[in-house]
Amino acid sequence: MKKTNVATAFDLTGHVALITGGGTGLGLGMARCFVSAGARVILLGRRQAELAKACSELGTNAFPLQGDVTQLGDAPALAARAEKLAGPVTILVNNAGVHLKKPAVETSDSEFASVLQTHVFGAFALSREVGRRMVERRSGCVLFTASMASFMGMPQIVAYSTAKSAYLGLVRVLASEWGPHGVRVNGIAPGWVASEMLDKALSGDSARKSKILSRTMLGRFGEPADVGWAAVYLASPAAKFVTGVVLPIDGGASVGF
Repeated sequence: MKKTNVATAFDLTGHVALITGGGTGLGLGMARCFVSAGARVILLGRRQAELAKACSELGTNAFPLQGDVTQLGDAPALAARAEKLAGPVTILVNNAGVHLKKPAVETSDSEFASVLQTHVFGAFALSREVGRRMVERRSGCVLFTASMASFMGMPQIVAYSTAKSAYLGLVRVLASEWGPHGVRVNGIAPGWVASEMLDKALSGDSARKSKILSRTMLGRFGEPADVGWAAVYLASPAAKFVTGVVLPIDGGASVGF
């Protein structure tokens, strides 16, 4: 049996990670960790300026790819363009997302559908295309950025929570279908992590912020790198026997009281 030591267990040298929504927030935090672990990263997003800025920070192992995951028909072209930029994608991180804070009775059909279009339909379309290529190579790793909202009932985020809960099913089904072909599928479920999206969600709502911190065992918000290193673990040789799971990274919030 081939032995893996601590120096190589988390090494992603030779891997290519495609990260959607990778130009800012959690996506950029994960990209930093992937690059530190030796991977080349392709940052997929809609805003060219943000992608260019992020790649400038990350260095020569980062590549910008402008595109919109909600344009489902573009998925094959995006996968092909990604491979031309940096080589066959061995790690896909479905991280692109939008947030909607609104009472359920005030959430319109179009608003509800818009959130699902990005999180669920967009992630599935890209996973299907990239996953097809991984299955053919009999190797690969797909990650979905879920959320504590996948597990907990929280007011005013009915569309977001529905979308993130859908990831639990996607992870399990894709893991069962693609596992026999050497492709692992997992999820990460961040709790409340400092980001632009969190700032918007908590804007002007000090009571909500206090409630979050009071139920988080570690008593603070997380940092993007907390999520990034967990993603590196799930994509690395250290997790070669891990598939079909969703790992909470939440400071204990999901089991706190």
